Amino acid sequence: MNYALCFPGQGAQSIGMGKEIYKSARDVFAEADDSLSFHLTKLIFEGDEAELTLTKNSQPAIMTVSIAALRALTNELGANINPVCCAGHSLGEYTALAASGVLEFHDAVRLVRDRGIFMQEAVPAGQGAMAALMGLDEDGVKNLCDSVAPDGEIAPAGVNELIDKAIESAKTFGAKRAVKLNVSAPFHSKFMKPAADKLKAEFEKISWNEAKYDIIANVSAKPVKNPDEIRKSLYAQTFSPVLWQQSVNFMIDELKVDTFIELGPGEVLTGLIKRIRKGINLYSSSKPEKLEDIAKCLL
Repeated sequence: MNYALCFPGQGAQSIGMGKEIYKSARDVFAEADDSLSFHLTKLIFEGDEAELTLTKNSQPAIMTVSIAALRALTNELGANINPVCCAGHSLGEYTALAASGVLEFHDAVRLVRDRGIFMQEAVPAGQGAMAALMGLDEDGVKNLCDSVAPDGEIAPAGVNELIDKAIESAKTFGAKRAVKLNVSAPFHSKFMKPAADKLKAEFEKISWNEAKYDIIANVSAKPVKNPDEIRKSLYAQTFSPVLWQQSVNFMIDELKVDTFIELGPGEVLTGLIKRIRKGINLYSSSKPEKLEDIAKCLL
């Protein structure tokens, strides 16, 4: 079995996520709380949905639950982790870096907290949005965005009004479905350039290691392993489109991945991969029994 570990991005958050694995990965939640100097665990388990959805909170929260799932898989269930590669959607790429040893978890969770703050500062909460477009190729997305905002203001991320127009028009351009994502800012668009510049300065303050496993970069859909190229790709990722479909196809066609294991809350990536390619083995850690299924296939 050739498998890839993949990690979800923002939008997968929900109150109570990760509660079932808390006992198996208590140390991960404690480390996140200590690193951030506030009770992130309480927010995840008992907090307000609107507060959790804020970028500065949802990013470290999703990373924490994702790494907790990985820790439960190895420590509690005895799984042997040796993927062909790791990948993550947006925020999930940072989780992939923590999973592959590029970043220590305490550094990674602080970095994504800062990332969330910088992104939120770039566009005030409620003034930006993102949409997911299903069944539309790159040219279709570009044509749709150009029709709504000829000056290139969305990609498809931008101010609320333009995203709403794009969703309304999506089907006429061939999209099977268009939905507004549960995020609080227009990520991966030109609005995020100031956030990227601030992040670049933070990159210099932490240690980066060679990756144990290839990381499939969002900006290129190609493997990166060297810390220098990882930092460059992360910088560009902040204001560039996420090439998730191309990444999945590369992993299947070039790296011969036949199984994807999604670690983290929900099954967003599992659903996306299912639409991208048929006949691929898919696992997620969204429920304790599903985590046990993953462990069995890795023993």
